[in-house]
Amino acid sequence: MRIEQLQYLAAVTQHGSLRRASERLHLSQPALSEAISKLERELGVTLLDRRRSGARISRDGRELLQHMVEVLEAVDRLKVAAGDRSARSRQVRLGTVNAATTTLLVPAIARVQAEHPETNLELLTLQQPDIDQGLLEGSLDLGLVNVLGGDDPPVDLVGTDLVHGRPVVVLPTSHPLAARSHVTVDELREERFVAMRAGYLMHRFAHRIFGASVPAGWHSTDGAEMGKTLVAEGLGVTLLPDYSVVGDPLERAGLITTRPIAGDQTVVTLVLRQRSAATVSPQVRALRTALVEAAREYAGSQAS
Repeated sequence: MRIEQLQYLAAVTQHGSLRRASERLHLSQPALSEAISKLERELGVTLLDRRRSGARISRDGRELLQHMVEVLEAVDRLKVAAGDRSARSRQVRLGTVNAATTTLLVPAIARVQAEHPETNLELLTLQQPDIDQGLLEGSLDLGLVNVLGGDDPPVDLVGTDLVHGRPVVVLPTSHPLAARSHVTVDELREERFVAMRAGYLMHRFAHRIFGASVPAGWHSTDGAEMGKTLVAEGLGVTLLPDYSVVGDPLERAGLITTRPIAGDQTVVTLVLRQRSAATVSPQVRALRTALVEAAREYAGSQAS
């Protein structure tokens, strides 16, 4: 067994296919596949499920993944101790549903960049099921997801509640409903609605409050950022957690505003997820700490 074989498997897990991993590693795909096959024969387990859509880590591979990560982390620590500066740099992959980008994520990134400049971040906008799957498979280090009360956390993942908020109506500042103290569900039904696509929590929430009678005009989009842009351009109204709008550049510019939903007391929580019992690198730990601190500061600003 060679360290390179573990690194190859980690790359395939991270990038989702042998082809993309081979491109990142500057290694031919046949050579990469053969190196992992040799590791599989040596360990006596199938580490990858090879499909036309890509290669995913197998169930046996997932059970061994944490041990492999610990080996690679130990190698990195050895290199750092020996003075290898390149080993200090590690890319941290975070999946996000695009919630609280301005409120939490941007301040956390700024803190990590200032205090740990050797850390490189890759931010991926994904739907919640894809984030959970990426965390379980090891292709993501951390995930930011929205959760409604009563939602059960996935097995083998642990979560840290960062911010509690309420779903609110997001509309152009010039919209007639902006003059109201709150907006009713019936009033929402009369508007062109910008919905999050299926797979996002706010898609599920919208169907919960509308029931069988949904707005006749209905756009669907991926993520809060595109939703807020469409609202700012006057193309509809949407529903988002309040912490995804507070402090947003479009709100600060006076282009969008929010109003509570009449009679609704739903609580939505932004949760930071990671694999349970996972050994995390100093870089991952730094980003996690920065997100928790940003959440604490946001909560304090809202309370004052």
